[in-house]
Amino acid sequence: MTQLHDLRLRLLVQQESERIAKCQPTDLDLSVVQARCLCWLALLAEAHEDQSTDAERRGDTEQAMGWFADSMRLRDVIQVVTSIEIPLPESSGLEDEEDASSGEPPLAA
Repeated sequence: MTQLHDLRLRLLVQQESERIAKCQPTDLDLSVVQARCLCWLALLAEAHEDQSTDAERRGDTEQAMGWFADSMRLRDVIQVVTSIEIPLPESSGLEDEEDASSGEPPLAA
């Protein structure tokens, strides 16, 4: 069963990678990639929580704890991905000079 889930996840990641590549073949926007990753991670975490609840209803405590632990790991990954700072695209040299002189870090997505 675990192999099936691993294969499904790989397929989802591959499909999303292909969609991103088709949408922006020459100019890849990292903020778009980050946003899509967060959407997929949230959906996967929710599905794992649902599986945990279902296993608990069936009385399979061990399986429920496994699904719940996986959902918590996904929530941790969501926090990590959310915290990745992606620099905003450059608009003009003047704005860059102002940002550099202000000493402020790049915005977090």
